[in-house]
Amino acid sequence: MRNRPVLVFDGDCGFCTSSVRFLERVVRPGCEAVPWQRADLAALGVTRERARHEALWVTPVGRVYGGARAVAKLLLSAGGAWALVGALLTLPPVRWAAHAAYRLVANNRRRLPGGPAGCAALPADRTRRT
Repeated sequence: MRNRPVLVFDGDCGFCTSSVRFLERVVRPGCEAVPWQRADLAALGVTRERARHEALWVTPVGRVYGGARAVAKLLLSAGGAWALVGALLTLPPVRWAAHAAYRLVANNRRRLPGGPAGCAALPADRTRRT
């Protein structure tokens, strides 16, 4: 069993990768961030289809949260003011708005900065971190 949650994201998407790197620098979530292309999805209990569809938060006991719920869990893990924002994202109607906003961004991420030209695989040295 893992002792830290895992954030699974699309490492081939420049927008996703730069967003995760920003979150790591600024928010400092209590997790390991792993591109789904380099993750052991079976060990995480996640299908490739789901990992391609949305960012995923996998708890140490194997519970999986996707999309806006994954973002809320990430913010909650950071503590402080970020945890307050994460908690807000779990409450209706904010939760509903967060889900709609997440789907809008996720469905159009290839059009955002870092889109097609920046959507190359991560270099080999950017594998799992502990």
